[in-house]
Parts: sequence; C-alpha cells; structure tokens
Amino acid sequence: MHSSGVLRALCVSVNLEDLPGVLSLAAQREGIYASVGVHPDHEGGEEPTVERLCELATATNVVAIGETGLDYYRQSGDTEWQRARFRTHIRAARASGKPLIVHTRSAAQDTIRLMQEEGASAVGGVMHCFTESWEVAQQALALNFHISFSGIVTFKNATEIKDVARRVPLDRMLIETDSPYLAPTPFRGKRNEPSYVRFVAEEVARLREITVEEVANSTSVNFAALFTV
Repeated sequence: MHSSGVLRALCVSVNLEDLPGVLSLAAQREGIYASVGVHPDHEGGEEPTVERLCELATATNVVAIGETGLDYYRQSGDTEWQRARFRTHIRAARASGKPLIVHTRSAAQDTIRLMQEEGASAVGGVMHCFTESWEVAQQALALNFHISFSGIVTFKNATEIKDVARRVPLDRMLIETDSPYLAPTPFRGKRNEPSYVRFVAEEVARLREITVEEVANSTSVNFAALFTV
C-alpha cells in the first residue's frame, strides 16, 4: 500500500465478532484506521447497542461508526430490524462525535429518510461505495456527507456513477477500494487491495479532466478532515 503512494486506509468493521482483529491492525500499523459497527447484511451475531458502539469507539485509531445502513437487495421480508440497527448506529455516532460510514443498496429513499430523522448531519460521514443517482448524492451532500467512489467507477457500463463522479464537489469526494471486492479495471474479478485505489483516482481525474495529483491531494485532505487524523 505504502509503496504505491497510499499512506492511509480505513479498515471497516462489518461485525463485532471479527472486530478485535480490526482494532489490532489499526493499533499496530502506521496509517491504518478503524471503524466500529455491524453491516446491514450481517445476521446472527452480537446486536450492537448505542452504549456498546460508543465503548468500542474509544479504542486506538477508531475514527468512525459503521459500516451501517440499509440493504434491501440481499435481504427480503421484514427489514425493520435493519432500520432499527441503522438508527442505533446514527445515535452512537452522535453520542461519540464520530462520523458515519453508510452503506445503501436498493434502499436509498429509506436511507436518506432515516438519516434526516435521526439528525445524521450533526456528525456527517461518507456514503461509501456510492452506486446511486446524482439526486441521491445531492440529498446526502445536503446532510453533510461525503461521496466515495470505488472501483465500480472504472467499469465501462457504470455511466450513472461516472456522471456523479463528474458532479460531486471535489472537497466532498473520497475514493476507496471496498477491498477485497470490486477491484478496478484492469484487475476486475480479482481480489482487491488498498494499493489499487490509485486506479480509481485516475478514472475520476479522467472524467473531470484534471490531474490525478489533484484528485489524490483533495481526497487525502478530505479524509484527514472528515476522520480527524
């Protein structure tokens, strides 16, 4: 990662059972930060509470709450438990003063609604691995959130996401890998890794007709400001 010029990365929590490894990595490795949360797809493990998330958020180099949000693509039937869990994470973010990492898939309307109802704008955060429309992006930006682009933006047919990448203000943009998934072109279909984030930066730069250095510098500044590192 460092040899590729990527100096910081956020190791994102998706369940509490595997969190000790995430926290250990962040505590021991330079430039690695962590979040605490339970992904909306995760069932059967420890259900987070506001108090538990706030307690975990005091660990070394924990800079965010999440990954949280809503996913109606993989889940069907009664999804109220997802909405309740999302509210818990937003409340924990507000209580701890840490920004949110939000996942949304096939659930944009409810995601934005709950963010509005729970006052997520007080702490802000990032709409990670963004795959929604410019209209949804505008609603998230109005709530004090950043928009983060993954390797998907390099895919040939990702026309809507490419359009959003052209429009998002540069001072509200982040780039990511979503490792080990969604490796960018030319590594599509292989295991992703943090060093590949430069290919996302290169595509964003191409779309916006600016230099890759501008994208790298801006997103680095945005990361440091959002996560207070």
